[in-house]
Amino acid sequence: MGPICQKGYSAGDLRFVQDALYVLGGKWKLEVIRSIAQGNSRFGEIRKSLPKITTRTLSRELKELEANHIIERTIQDDFPPVVNYTFTSYSKALAPVIDYLINWAAAHREEVIRASSLSTSS
Repeated sequence: MGPICQKGYSAGDLRFVQDALYVLGGKWKLEVIRSIAQGNSRFGEIRKSLPKITTRTLSRELKELEANHIIERTIQDDFPPVVNYTFTSYSKALAPVIDYLINWAAAHREEVIRASSLSTSS
């Protein structure tokens, strides 16, 4: 079996991976992304779709996703003002990454279960 990194990646190269994992990491980021992808664009709708998230945590996650250009916050000039969260055009590049991670994670889970069942049957 060969190395998992086929190229001679530098520490700087791997820092990009660490940055990406930070953008998506944590308990709630992907859940917030999923909620918005399902059509929830207002704070209250997103909060309602994630009943265990606190208001403070949701606010922080939305700010971090906005700072990383995954979502954008727009304010409609109504009374009271209406705030919507939508994906940026830049965030479309994230879709294949998430798809790949889902496929890898499912295969990884199967591998761990398979290996675990082999070690307990020995």
